[in-house]
Amino acid sequence: MNVRMLLLLCWMPVAMQAQGFAGLGTQAEGFSVPQPGPVFDFPTDHGPHNDYRIEWWYLTANLKAADGTEYGLQWTLFRSALAPEAGAGWTAPQLWMGHAAVTTPNDHYVSERFARGGIGQADVIAEPFAAWIDDWALQGDWATMQMRASGPEFAYDMALTAEGPLVFHGADGFSVKSAAGQASYYYSQPFFAIEGTLQLPDGDIAVTGNAWLDREWSSQPLADNQTGWDWFSLSFDDGAKLMGFRLQQTDGANFTSATWINPQGETTPYSDGALEAFPMAFNDADVPVRWQVTLPDKGVDVTVAAINDNAWMTTSVPYWEGPVTVSGSHSGVGYLEMTGYD
Repeated sequence: MNVRMLLLLCWMPVAMQAQGFAGLGTQAEGFSVPQPGPVFDFPTDHGPHNDYRIEWWYLTANLKAADGTEYGLQWTLFRSALAPEAGAGWTAPQLWMGHAAVTTPNDHYVSERFARGGIGQADVIAEPFAAWIDDWALQGDWATMQMRASGPEFAYDMALTAEGPLVFHGADGFSVKSAAGQASYYYSQPFFAIEGTLQLPDGDIAVTGNAWLDREWSSQPLADNQTGWDWFSLSFDDGAKLMGFRLQQTDGANFTSATWINPQGETTPYSDGALEAFPMAFNDADVPVRWQVTLPDKGVDVTVAAINDNAWMTTSVPYWEGPVTVSGSHSGVGYLEMTGYD
């Protein structure tokens, strides 16, 4: 799900008179719309889908240093189309935005980049895979990848190795987002092992951990009564994983979806109501930073707690995103993203 959709559509003029959260409920006339029964084509689908309005390549990672200190990082490239027509050079209707962040127990470092499409400053190539904006890059063959980004107070250079298969959310990658049927195409590589170096104000830190890469594209993903979301990607110590989101509605109800991923990468999708997420504690900005997350069908009843309560993304459209710990029926680590909070 994720804030990627919010950020991309906020560049578009239609967002000024939008329905739903940041224009995500507006009609997408002229653009392609996801349909049930998708058939994915790799490596082509690792690349851009310019006939859809919004798209992202979104990686988060839980990291640990030799002394046991926990860290998190984010690398994201967003694509937004101003119009469904094709174009070249400066007439290309694609806009690009990058977000990068590093979270420590005490600090949260953020950087943001913008680019026009068609001039080489930012783009994605399916084969050999390369995604970039300026000197930020994610590239490789999806079995092994290299990733780098930097900001005024941080930099990182990471190597990733896939230790499991791609997984598809919803019905074989058709991920429904509302009772009205809005949807996206959505798959992930949640099995990356990651290692590299964080460059922080106090010095370089060697880290290792696990990373989760999301791929999603759509044109009108939300209903006009949906006001924000809470998204969880959890990696349990026994090798299983859980993706789940809660979409907030103006009537006070929530629309939920989840994917259970066993250690071998086999998935069980869950539709609205199977997953529940309840805020348990809030930071000083009244953003929930501790949650109870349950999926009774898999015996999941866990507490999800932020490593740093103040992992606020101070970007053009602000949101909360940071690493979390998991305890209760299952233990582990993960990432939490929240939008719709003032």
